[in-house]
Amino acid sequence: MTKTTSTTVDIRPATPADRPAVERLWLMFRHDLSEFDTAAEPQLPNPDGTFRSERVDAAFGGGGDDWAPYLFVRGERPVGFAFVRGLGGAARVLNSFFVVRGIRRGGVGLRAVREVVARHPGCWEIAFQDANPGAVAFWRRVGEDLAPGEWNEERRPVPGRADLPPDVWISFGYGKAVEAGLEV
Repeated sequence: MTKTTSTTVDIRPATPADRPAVERLWLMFRHDLSEFDTAAEPQLPNPDGTFRSERVDAAFGGGGDDWAPYLFVRGERPVGFAFVRGLGGAARVLNSFFVVRGIRRGGVGLRAVREVVARHPGCWEIAFQDANPGAVAFWRRVGEDLAPGEWNEERRPVPGRADLPPDVWISFGYGKAVEAGLEV
C-alpha cells in the first residue's frame, strides 16, 4: 500500500538544538531494529530505557568533521533522521537512517536519501541486514534510483561479531564520482 503525504517534509542538517528530538527518534529507530536482531542475546534497552547511542554522540560532534547529522521535519514535527560518516574518506557511509512509521511508504525516505546523498557527492556505501525485508527492498530501490545499473551489493562480516550474519552493503557513485568515472 502506498501512502501519500499532504505536507512537505524538509530534510536539513541537524543542529545541536535538534539533538533532543534526534535522540528520541533514535529510540524508535533502535526499537524498530530490535525486531530483526539476529544475535544470541537480543539488543534490549539499557536499564534507563535508552539504547546504546555512540552513533548519536559521533554525529553530533564526537566523530569530528567526519560526520554529518540530518533531521527530517514535517511542519514542526520531527519525522526522521540520517547520519553520514566518512566525509573525509574515500566513501561516505549512510550510517543510520530512520523515518517514522506513520509516513513510511509515501516517498519520504527515498527523497530524504536523494537529498542527503546530493549534499555529499562521491562514492557511497550503505549497510543493512537480510533479516529486515523492508530494508532489503528499500535499499535496493535506492541503489537503482540513484545509480541505475551502476550499484553493487556485497555481504561483509560484522567487525568483531563472528556470531552475527554478515551485513549487506550497497555501494554506488553519485555526482562528482560518476562524472569522474570513479569505481565503487
